[in-house]
Amino acid sequence: MARYTGPKTKIARKFGEAIFGEDKSFEKRNYPPGQHGNNRRRGKKSEYAIQLMEKQKAKYSYGILERQFRNLFEKANRSKGVTGEVLLQLCESRLDNTVYRLGLSPSRSGARQLVSHRHITVNDKIVNIPSFQLKPGDVVGVREKSKSLQIIINSLDNNSSNYEWLTWNRDVLQGTFVSIPKRLQIPENIKEQLIVELYSK
Repeated sequence: MARYTGPKTKIARKFGEAIFGEDKSFEKRNYPPGQHGNNRRRGKKSEYAIQLMEKQKAKYSYGILERQFRNLFEKANRSKGVTGEVLLQLCESRLDNTVYRLGLSPSRSGARQLVSHRHITVNDKIVNIPSFQLKPGDVVGVREKSKSLQIIINSLDNNSSNYEWLTWNRDVLQGTFVSIPKRLQIPENIKEQLIVELYSK
């Protein structure tokens, strides 16, 4: 199963944002990585470089590799609505992202692992495909045997996030994907129009 497993703080420093969540190392050095620190930075970035960086940021944020991300873009491009907004909505509708948003894991990579290891159900059926696309009304839950997992309990105890398109029932460890989020509701700092421009070249 292909996924990025390299150093996360270095990637976060490259974008100047803690895109993988809270990161103490990033807070100490929140400038781009490199031998000479901030001293020898090139001047103005080209239009292409800015667009490419935005695409890379979106890919790393959601933990999606190039081919999968390209397929999502093409799907968004074929559908009705604003392509950039639909692209982010497709990313948000992924099962691993929803598990992360519900607070079952402190990171998207951890959420992906919970799904892959068959701890998560959709409409009471085990689903182990992180990229599974949820539809409004789908119920995401924790498998009965996995409800006592300490990693899930700890994550829920430390989670204070609340999203308008999701509801969560702590008593039964189940959440509902109520609706596809609107762009204003998605908290990710991504300029999706730049991604559309890049792929449209």
